Amino acid sequence: MSKELVTALDELEREKGVKKEVVIEALEAALISAYKRNYDQAQNVDVEFNERQGNINVYAVKKVVEEVVDPRLEVSLDEALQINRGYELGDEIKFKVTPKDFGRIAAQTAKQVIMQRVREAERQNVYDKYSKYQDELVTAEVERQDNRFVYLNLDGVEAAMAHNDQMPNETYRPQDKLKVYVTNVDDAAKGPQVFVSRTAPGLLKRLFEQEVPEVYDGVVEIISIAREAGDRSKVAVKSNEANVDPVGTTVGPRGQRVQDIVNELGGENMDIVQWDEDPAQYIANALNPAEVIDVIFKDGEEKACTVVVPDDQLSLAIGKRGQNARLAARLTGYRIDIKSESEMTAPDDDDAEVEVSEADAGDEAAD
Repeated sequence: MSKELVTALDELEREKGVKKEVVIEALEAALISAYKRNYDQAQNVDVEFNERQGNINVYAVKKVVEEVVDPRLEVSLDEALQINRGYELGDEIKFKVTPKDFGRIAAQTAKQVIMQRVREAERQNVYDKYSKYQDELVTAEVERQDNRFVYLNLDGVEAAMAHNDQMPNETYRPQDKLKVYVTNVDDAAKGPQVFVSRTAPGLLKRLFEQEVPEVYDGVVEIISIAREAGDRSKVAVKSNEANVDPVGTTVGPRGQRVQDIVNELGGENMDIVQWDEDPAQYIANALNPAEVIDVIFKDGEEKACTVVVPDDQLSLAIGKRGQNARLAARLTGYRIDIKSESEMTAPDDDDAEVEVSEADAGDEAAD
């Protein structure tokens, strides 16, 4: 067994990256427990593994005392001096007590320890590898699905995509290749769990970084994203260079850059709007494609405003099922009341008021 054990430790270190010293330390601790359990021994014992030869020996560790009370734990000074004249009271002496049949128990224990260390190493390798990919875009292949998740193969590791991370306009079939966003790598008790998403705003940001070099390089910066996955998104961008148009650069020639992202997301509509340090202008931009006449901030209310639009633009500003106004509120972080120009001149006509609260909608700022 000795040669096999040494070989196994060498292979474990070479192939799995598990240090031999770490396994030996764990093995010695496990063998102590195995010895006490199998031989009904309560004395203080030590197990030593000869790394060069692979031999395993068990020693009873006894303390040198004047008068022995417990012979399992103590040895008299007289007896100790017969072994070596240098021993003194309080010293510890090791007596070899390796049972003849301990090799079988040692082999079983060694196998269990090595298997455990292999599992731990593989688990740690997965966690280390994919924790680096958290908040990043990766390509995965659909394997199967159940009532809770779609399971994907992520370079040999199974990733899970929950219902709320699945696009409502997509059907997932085995062997489909998908670009997904790693939302979390959980070092769970059963092993690392990788969770991915197709609906996270972060996915959209990474797609723009992939398609638009200026976004990747930081020349154009994505400030905020508001997304209703599979239907429509708004993306606020700014330029960090005076001569670069952030919207035009992001959209690309003839809209090709943004169209590639729309195609990747199954036709999800994209509104690219320019961020502005002036909140009124930013809110007006966010309500694109509607025209805005005025933005009036409410006294005494933080991040609340009334937006005035032409009468014929009211429906456009609000959007189908309130979507345009709702996304603008999420994008800017403001609670937005939308009124037509005629409503603003009609006294006490509150029934036509449309309010969209960013707080009700929820934040979706870009990661």
